[in-house]
Amino acid sequence: MGDEAYIYTVDEALLSLGFGKFQTLVLAYAGIGWLSEAMEMMLLSFVGPAVRIEWGISDRQESFISSVVFAGMLIGACTWGFVSDNYGRRMGFLFTALVTSLAGFASSIAPNYICLVALRFVVGVGLGGGHVLASWFLEFIPAPNRGTWMIVFTFFWTVGTILQAAVAWMVMPLFGWRWLVALSSLPSFLLLLFFNATPESPRYLCKRDKTDEAMVVLSRIASMNEASLPPGVLGLNSLPEDYASSSNVNLSEASPLITTKGIDGLKVFLDLLSPKLIRSTLLLWLVFFGNAFGYYGVVLLTSELSGTTRKCNSNLTRPSHLQDDTSLYRDVFLTSVAEAPGLLLAALAVDKVGRKASMYGMLFTCCVFLGPLIWPQKEVITTALLFGARACVTASFNIIYIYTPEIYPTSVRSTGLGMATAIGRIGGMVCPMVAVSLVEDCRQTEAILLFELVIFVAGVAVTLFSLETKGRDLMA
Repeated sequence: MGDEAYIYTVDEALLSLGFGKFQTLVLAYAGIGWLSEAMEMMLLSFVGPAVRIEWGISDRQESFISSVVFAGMLIGACTWGFVSDNYGRRMGFLFTALVTSLAGFASSIAPNYICLVALRFVVGVGLGGGHVLASWFLEFIPAPNRGTWMIVFTFFWTVGTILQAAVAWMVMPLFGWRWLVALSSLPSFLLLLFFNATPESPRYLCKRDKTDEAMVVLSRIASMNEASLPPGVLGLNSLPEDYASSSNVNLSEASPLITTKGIDGLKVFLDLLSPKLIRSTLLLWLVFFGNAFGYYGVVLLTSELSGTTRKCNSNLTRPSHLQDDTSLYRDVFLTSVAEAPGLLLAALAVDKVGRKASMYGMLFTCCVFLGPLIWPQKEVITTALLFGARACVTASFNIIYIYTPEIYPTSVRSTGLGMATAIGRIGGMVCPMVAVSLVEDCRQTEAILLFELVIFVAGVAVTLFSLETKGRDLMA
């Protein structure tokens, strides 16, 4: 049989081409988007308290500024996933960048509380599409090193959180929150600047029967990486024959569900809840909820405990000039740095220990760090414990972003990740309204116990996943 008779898949092509200059540029672009989302999310730690002081709003109104962002992200996560699966990954992250950059900058000139809340909601809608960039980057990576490179990708989130904390430390005392909000929108504008240079996912193109366009992208990768495509012709992706034999999971539980050319939004959603995927989908939703609730809770607790502990242990009121409270910026900066060792732990474990063990190990360890905070601690101990908790929940959160696209077929991958992300946004939305409000009311014990319960349940859910995806090709 001649070489021309051999039909290879996108996975085989990517394996032959390796990870080179092309993927490095894709990583840089997707990473800027991830950095942008991290900065916008870290902004919540500073804007709410600053606006409360400037406009004299209540604690509940302050929490609402954070909650509306998550409400917007809930809508955006569902919307942009559908757009990405139907019109291409590029269209998905183009509109997310447009919405986030414009609404983010407009937030800096909001004249009153109502306008600020409305604009931050729109920012949330844009941020809800951050998972599209994750799916896009994932679909360019060869299978053997996919976990490690996805951890490298998520490192941009850590850079964003540290950068935001550092910028806030420098900008807030001198110029106030409006300048910080404006500067935080700049990375999203960079995505628009370089958008024309971005390629469409060859895996998505094949799924839409556009193999000629997919070949153009793969040839471009081969040229930039100075590598060669496999002999033969590119065909539609198919699940490797040895996939089932290498797993204790029946092949029918992991097979692609979409066989028609057109993708109907309702059908895609229903497929996520079909007998073949419903267990994985529901468990993913529970884990995303728990991770988001825990992650954003630890982020917000850093600023809340800094001032509230002093208020609850004495008759003092909270600081009247947040922008001069340098201990707050120091604590937020230090706990943000904790994401670096968290990512290092994830990178070392994800392709060696596996996705599942890495996740539940980190979640249970996070519970251990949060435990002593049931009782008020000295400031240095509180910061150290939050540092450890932040490292663990960061590692788990990043691994679930790797695991989720790996268990869904291409035709529902972005929608599946988008729906799971949306459930996570509900966790983020509920967190400031419930747990942080408890801290504000000097009920720290109840707040920490709530965090412990939610994170522990998420860890148990991870142990119930039936599929370990370490080292496997993505499903077609």
